[in-house]
Amino acid sequence: MNLKLTKPIAFFDLETTGINVVTDRIVEICLLKLNPDNTQELKTLRINPTIPIPAVTTAIHGITDEDVKDCPTFKELAKSLAQFLANTDLAGYNSNKFDVPLLVEEFLRAGVDFDLKGRRLVDVQNIFHKMEPRTLVAAYKFYCNQDLINAHGAEADTMATFEVLKSQLDKYENVEVKDAKGNLVKPIVNDIQALHDFSYNSKNVDLVGHLVYNDKGVETFNFGKHKSKTVESVFKMEPSYYDWMIKSDFPLSTKNAITAIKLRGFNNSSVNIS
Repeated sequence: MNLKLTKPIAFFDLETTGINVVTDRIVEICLLKLNPDNTQELKTLRINPTIPIPAVTTAIHGITDEDVKDCPTFKELAKSLAQFLANTDLAGYNSNKFDVPLLVEEFLRAGVDFDLKGRRLVDVQNIFHKMEPRTLVAAYKFYCNQDLINAHGAEADTMATFEVLKSQLDKYENVEVKDAKGNLVKPIVNDIQALHDFSYNSKNVDLVGHLVYNDKGVETFNFGKHKSKTVESVFKMEPSYYDWMIKSDFPLSTKNAITAIKLRGFNNSSVNIS
């Protein structure tokens, strides 16, 4: 089943130096952009991460320091990548938890504005886990009845993710599941907005889930000593906690989120005082 698109969507996969969104870097990126007119554009790029690639990571994706020493850095590619991804939705496998946050972090480090507002994020892994509580290799075998060759290569994984989503649309057409309220719904439809809604964790305030919305739609901490407390109330009672987070090893996207909340609280206080 071909995707019904109202705007371009880019399937992508990253190979990296590790799994820490803050400290690790991209060494390879593959982007498969699908346009509403059914044309496709494929980019696969090796990137110099500017930091060593650990041997344990090379053992997984096969990319060494020697392989990328003469490749451009992400900062050198950032503007062209942002232009390629302008006005596109994003799709990947486990992308909402890792690939999207790390990609945004790289853009922020490069000083390039890459806004997620208005973009739908389709995480094929979330669809897979919710519909068939397993890896991309297993998903490819399960949905496409084929063995995934060159797993952990960005291009092979990107193309497999695209094929899995199309097969999911075929397999789950008109299949009913219970939603959080116990109602029977048919969540898998050929519509990017619906796939975004089903596969995206809408409770996250920041990309990695350090901050989440509570039942009242208010931002709360999802870690540490202030877990479940509202961010704004903590910053009012303990202003130093904001300073600690800004100076600590949190993603830039998280720091941007808490800064916006802090500024909003400051502006509200100013209004109340006047």
